[in-house]
Amino acid sequence: MAMIQASFFSKCLKRNVHFNAILPIDPWFPRPMKYPIKTAYLLHGYTGSCNEWLVRHALLKLSNMNNLAIIMPSGENHFYVDDMQREDMYGEFIGRELPKFCRDVFPVLSHDIDDTIISGISMGGYGSLRNGLKYNDVFGHIVAIAPALIFDEFNNPDVGPSIPGTTPGYFESVFGDLSTVTERDTDVFWLSEKMKAEGARFPSIYFACGSNDKLVFESRRFAEHLTKLGIEHTYEEAPGTHDELFFDPYMEAGFAKLDLDRPPVMPNPLWVD
Repeated sequence: MAMIQASFFSKCLKRNVHFNAILPIDPWFPRPMKYPIKTAYLLHGYTGSCNEWLVRHALLKLSNMNNLAIIMPSGENHFYVDDMQREDMYGEFIGRELPKFCRDVFPVLSHDIDDTIISGISMGGYGSLRNGLKYNDVFGHIVAIAPALIFDEFNNPDVGPSIPGTTPGYFESVFGDLSTVTERDTDVFWLSEKMKAEGARFPSIYFACGSNDKLVFESRRFAEHLTKLGIEHTYEEAPGTHDELFFDPYMEAGFAKLDLDRPPVMPNPLWVD
């Protein structure tokens, strides 16, 4: 396995950006490798960064089990949506610029929609749903864990913030006019409805949320919304809260649902002649 830390100048964000990449290539474990390699773009949660997953065994397991390249960008607490005032195009960066750059730099990566996955947790779960739907010509699969579908709380004084430390002013700086946030492609309910009306292609959708997570109510509502629209999806819910004990196994379960080609189990390297 190769772990690569990279940076490049992003035209969408008008500055140097950093990302980490894991490629399932290891000279110590020579094994049959199918090229080009399938790729997952993994989006971190609020307060996280592109380094968030590097210390977690779950990430290495995800790559190893699925013979999968994993690309990890930074979202800078901006929910992976475009900031039209500052022209910081986070959505365009995730949906267009980053996949193109990675495919140019790593020629082993597949360009095929069905080989390209967008995934994430919490803020990144929202980002994967929104950008997976919006850029449905790039991503063939969405895996969203505990997605932060938080728009119901913006204009509802009876609902406290799902994300500690956030304020209406912060959300307005990210999403713009909060009174219209559910009337444009920032809202996955609106976006999926629009796509259905236009006969657009939908990626496969898997999402999950813990039953003790404050975000579960909107996940349930989105699952019902997709069912009413007749959009195929898988929604799973189980006891759990907003933490790694829920995130990691359900991220693994989401990727297992994709039925990716799995490599053969290799013996312990100490036993190999």
